Amino acid sequence: MGTRPSKVTESADGERSGHPPAEAPAEQDSLRAGLKNRHLSMIAIGGIIGAGLFVGSGAGIAKAGPGIIVSYLIAGLLVVLVMRMLGEMAAADPSSGSFSTYADRALGRWAGFTIGWLYWWFWVVVLAVEATAAATILTGWLPAVPQWAWALIVMVLLTATNLASVGSYGEFEFWFAGIKVVAITAFIVLAGLAVFGLLPGSEATGASNLTSHGGFLPHGPGAILSGMLLVVFSFMGSEIVTLAAGESPHPEKMVRRATNSVIWRIGTFYLGSVALAVMLVPWNSDEVAKRGPYVATLNQLGIPHAGTIMDIIVVTAVLSCLNSGLYTASRMAFSLGRRGDAPRTFAQVNKRGVPATAIWASVAFGFVAVIFNYTSPKTVFQFLLNSSGAVALFVWIVICFSQLRLRRVIERDMPERHTVRMWLFPYLTYATIALMLFVIGYMFYDDDGREQMLMSVAVGAVVLVLGILLHRRNSLKSTEPAAEPEPSSAVES
Repeated sequence: MGTRPSKVTESADGERSGHPPAEAPAEQDSLRAGLKNRHLSMIAIGGIIGAGLFVGSGAGIAKAGPGIIVSYLIAGLLVVLVMRMLGEMAAADPSSGSFSTYADRALGRWAGFTIGWLYWWFWVVVLAVEATAAATILTGWLPAVPQWAWALIVMVLLTATNLASVGSYGEFEFWFAGIKVVAITAFIVLAGLAVFGLLPGSEATGASNLTSHGGFLPHGPGAILSGMLLVVFSFMGSEIVTLAAGESPHPEKMVRRATNSVIWRIGTFYLGSVALAVMLVPWNSDEVAKRGPYVATLNQLGIPHAGTIMDIIVVTAVLSCLNSGLYTASRMAFSLGRRGDAPRTFAQVNKRGVPATAIWASVAFGFVAVIFNYTSPKTVFQFLLNSSGAVALFVWIVICFSQLRLRRVIERDMPERHTVRMWLFPYLTYATIALMLFVIGYMFYDDDGREQMLMSVAVGAVVLVLGILLHRRNSLKSTEPAAEPEPSSAVES
């Protein structure tokens, strides 16, 4: 690996902030560079294709009708802009803490601590959600094995994968993400041929279904934003490549490539596939609501065993998300440990270059959350879900503010690494912040989004207060004068 640039901790007015560097300069040397270029490429491509696309998109279509296309367009635009900002910082100085590290440097220890722990919280809750989703489908295939046993099996399997080595995580993700990419690509090809009547046995539908069932916006323009709240969290995971790049031989190159390709990935896999599904199947079809737009479309095309095929793809997507979630949570915990914002043992790696303690801590909470999903699905687990629901928006807006403050530092101190640049800076950055604040405000207004936002803000406030208190305590310890040596009790002669 090449020589790392020095870590610069500076406020916007040019003065040193006074707190220690966000991470030790040798941080990346302790994590083994076990991810190959093909691993990073597939993680970048497949990272945005989650189970939410295959299953959750049905709820968005029911909410917004064909206007869900605009919802995906706005959410996708946000992700493209935020990833461009994150890519600018990550290409200049790759870090396993990614945006949490940059927030630490740009905004202060409180920001890095808060957003890092909230992101960790989000992913350990996702572990429980995905493990339960996989167990539900697997129990349908093999009902002799109880659902809780399937959840335990998948959690143990992927924990072992992450503990083995970062290369084993990368290999697992390469193949499972590859299945998702092949599946969604095949769907786009088949659906595209069917829309134009080129698929044997199909009749051209064109865009008629977009307007013939109550219009393009059957529930009014406001449904676009309501639909956006349902789909925006499907894009959570696009930032994983910036965390994983630190464990590859050429992180700057991989971050640059992933950032530059995010436009076509979102445009093809999300906008393209959802638009084709809505063109082929009426948005108010009962099958779309019950089984999702992709199963409904495959059935419409006469593909045999469409439901089983989609179940296999969804299980693959779920296991991929679970695998990446455990990896991401552990690396964030590792970075927090390196900065003194988590137990120091989180920053220790074993002989295979894996932060085993951080992995165990992350998966332990995931196991607890799975138990709550079975014992208290309407109380404790519902609280966990709601309290992590708006974390994606918090992460994105922190990335925006961090990039505003670090841009000048990158230009001054490491211009040779400034290979990714935010478009029309700073105007597009400000516009992205404004759009994000508007979405957050709308969540308080929306009946479905209000509870998630209130719960997430409450948890975020608790984490922020804890971070401030811990930082003050550490600051007081560092400024306490050393105890004077006691006088010797020996009698001088």
